Amino acid sequence: MKTTAWEQGRKLWLAGNSFNGYSARIRLQATSPRLVLACLIGAFLASCATQPPTANRNSAKKLRRMNVRTTAYCVHERGGGGRRNAVGEYLSGRIVRSAASDWSRFPLGTRFKIIETGEEYVIDDYGTALIGTSTIDLYKPTRLEMKRWGVRYVDIDILYWGSDEQSIKVLTPRAKHATPRRMLIALASKKKSSQLADREL
Repeated sequence: MKTTAWEQGRKLWLAGNSFNGYSARIRLQATSPRLVLACLIGAFLASCATQPPTANRNSAKKLRRMNVRTTAYCVHERGGGGRRNAVGEYLSGRIVRSAASDWSRFPLGTRFKIIETGEEYVIDDYGTALIGTSTIDLYKPTRLEMKRWGVRYVDIDILYWGSDEQSIKVLTPRAKHATPRRMLIALASKKKSSQLADREL
C-alpha cells in the first residue's frame, strides 16, 4: 500500500512531538536537582536572616570562670576621676555596678559576677594604675566600703565578654593621653595576633 503525502507528514509531526517531549523531560530531570538546591539555600538564608547572630545569642551565656585580683575605688579618693565613668555616664553602685580595667585585658562592656558576693559588675571605666595588669578595680559608693574591700583575689563568672571594637572607638579620640594610648597599642597588637592565628588555621 502506498503511503500518501498526508500520512507521511503526520508521522513526521508525531515523531517530532515525541522527541520534543522526551527532550523536555530530560531537561526537567537535569534542572530539578539544581532547583531543589537553590530552594534549600534560599530557605537556609531566610532562616538565618530571622535569627540573631550567633555571637549575640551566646553573649548572655557564661563564657568561663576565672580567678582575678581585685581592688576598689570610690569618687571620694584622692586622684579620683569624679562621678562619671569613661563613657560619660554616672558610676553605678546598684544592681549592675561599675568596674574599671585595662580594656586590652577586659574590654569595655564586659559583664561579670563575683561568686563570693553575688554582685554583678560591668567594665565601663579604666585607670592608669591598671594598665598592663589583669586587675579589676571595683567601684564602691563610699570610702568605708572601698577600705573594707581592700585587695582580694576572687572567682568571677564572665557573663558577657565586651567589645574590643567599642573599646577602640571610645579610646581613639583620647589617643593623645598616655593611658588611652597604651591601651590602644595593646588592643592593636592583640588584633594583629588574632589575625595571624586565623591565617595559620
